[in-house]
Amino acid sequence: MTQTIFAYIVGGILLLIALFFLARPLKMLFKIAISSALGCVGLIVFNFFCGLVGLYIGVNIATATTLGILGLPGLAMILILQLVFK
Repeated sequence: MTQTIFAYIVGGILLLIALFFLARPLKMLFKIAISSALGCVGLIVFNFFCGLVGLYIGVNIATATTLGILGLPGLAMILILQLVFK
């Protein structure tokens, strides 16, 4: 019984150490995921309003992440790239 309790204590300590070292990367990954989701919503809104005048950007993971991280300059970059390669 004491071995089991000792194993749980050691496992808990190792879990806390792992969480301490992984906290910053996980926080950054979570921030990028939230930004990408908001970028996806921004692309959907952009396509809804600007689709009337013929501007359309495909909604995928690359464009949503670009828009989520860069914001409006990312949107301008995507539009310029779309015009250059069209």
